[in-house]
Amino acid sequence: MKTFLSIALIVTGFAALAQVRVPSPSPAGSVSAVVGLTDVKIDYSRPRIKGRKIFGEGTGFVTPYGSIWRTGANNGTIISFSDDVTVEGAKVPAGKYLIFTWPGASEWTISLYKDLDLGGDTQHYDKTKEAANFKVKSEKLTEKVEMLTFNITDLSDDSKTAKIQMAWENTSVKFSVAVDFDAKVLKSIEASTKVSPNSYFQAAVYYLETGKDLKQAQEWINKAADANPTFYWMYYQKARIYKALGDKAGALAASQKSWEEAKKDNNRDYVNMNEDLQKSLK
Repeated sequence: MKTFLSIALIVTGFAALAQVRVPSPSPAGSVSAVVGLTDVKIDYSRPRIKGRKIFGEGTGFVTPYGSIWRTGANNGTIISFSDDVTVEGAKVPAGKYLIFTWPGASEWTISLYKDLDLGGDTQHYDKTKEAANFKVKSEKLTEKVEMLTFNITDLSDDSKTAKIQMAWENTSVKFSVAVDFDAKVLKSIEASTKVSPNSYFQAAVYYLETGKDLKQAQEWINKAADANPTFYWMYYQKARIYKALGDKAGALAASQKSWEEAKKDNNRDYVNMNEDLQKSLK
């Protein structure tokens, strides 16, 4: 009897170890991007159309209009933010959230859900655990998307906003994410300029680009350029700062210095940029 029991345990053990691994019908997907200084990441499972009707009115569709959807397969879709953000006007703390949606013909309701333990269990959805709930317009796609796809797109020039896009079948839905990195940058400037004089250059350009104290930017760029007299890119930014302050003579002198050093280095881009800048000063 003991021998039989031992053999049975061994066979059971081998059976547990010898599980066959096969591709998932809804394979895992992930997309990430840095928006400003904030890491944004989406982890999800990607179902296929497989000839089905996905979004529409009535029970003949996988996700009927007005019905709650886990916005993916398996345990649903998780979006994470490394910093506090604003999602479609709603303040959302740093952290991880499930994305739930209620599709519609032209408008979708989307929520970010705080309790990750819910997974894809839409039946036990608790509205009190929402971090945000908002509506966005949907768009019709001209080309069919076979597998559910998330993208982080439409990053603004100032890196302060981006769009989260979900596309599947012939439908696309986007919602906005806005970040605020000013306090982080200012704190970094304060710390780094005490350690590395070269950080004055980055600090000065940031102040110029964001419309902050130009006198402070001037002080920093002068320190950076004086310490690096052959760095034409620094003198170019110095010229821009002087121009913004209304000092055309100072801007022209700095630009001429940048032009001369760029020409020695055969950097045609900076030669052209300085020539254009000098024309704008006349």
